[in-house]
Amino acid sequence: MQKDFDQWNRKKKALQEIDFTDYVHEREVWWCALGVNVGVEADGKHDNFERPVLVLRKFNRESVLVLPLTSRVRENPYHALFQHEGETFSAVLSQIRFVSTKRLLRRLYRMDSGVFEKIQQAVLRVIQNRPPLSREPRGPHGH
Repeated sequence: MQKDFDQWNRKKKALQEIDFTDYVHEREVWWCALGVNVGVEADGKHDNFERPVLVLRKFNRESVLVLPLTSRVRENPYHALFQHEGETFSAVLSQIRFVSTKRLLRRLYRMDSGVFEKIQQAVLRVIQNRPPLSREPRGPHGH
């Protein structure tokens, strides 16, 4: 699949000019302009290159820590499954990222506090319980 980095770059320039005047809180789910990214990083979709994200942490008016969400359910340690309005979704724990609130487009809903707590615990498990590092180089850069 061909990625349209040029179109995303134009959209990103427009986002930079936006003054985010809304209020954002932890536990909220927003459509977020994540953009076109490299390799296996989560891309946004549609004209706004957007994807739903869960706000894990609000640092200040301009920045938040988010988890991309997906309706493609995968049962593995890097996805936390949850229910919303009778449907199953997945928080993609391996794609946690810091974003500017300028990327937040539309608020969808505020997540139940119990569900949010379970996702937070899943994030901590991923961070704290990682497999040992491989001893072999991973690619051309040797990192």
